Amino acid sequence: MSDNKVSNLLDASLEKIKQMVDVNTVLGDPVTTPDGTTVIPVSRVSYGFASGGSDLPSKAQSNACLFAGGSGAGITIVPIAFLAISRGNVRILQIEPYSGPIDRALEKGPEIVDKLSALITKVAKKEEEPQDLDTSTPV
Repeated sequence: MSDNKVSNLLDASLEKIKQMVDVNTVLGDPVTTPDGTTVIPVSRVSYGFASGGSDLPSKAQSNACLFAGGSGAGITIVPIAFLAISRGNVRILQIEPYSGPIDRALEKGPEIVDKLSALITKVAKKEEEPQDLDTSTPV
């Protein structure tokens, strides 16, 4: 019987954690500014929980056992960046300092993609233009 009580205790704890931490906690609700820029907050979420229980002998009834249990959880939510979407361009505005080259590369990723696509478009347009051929012969 205590197995069901422990399971119920764990289920209740996990359900409460699911209610507190969802996708909207990590990626917040988008906010649109008057100039049309959309800003989406990004957060780091860390959480942990502990739960346990035990059957204790009852002093009042010799064959009965009493269940005692408890659970607890802790959650930390830290804002780390904002995604800014303006005129088809996406930028990451990081709040925390960069902790390494990978963070820097991830922050510069959208900017590099934009520059590469502009370069490819420019090269493609150049190739499509008819080339002026000089058909005159030199004298």
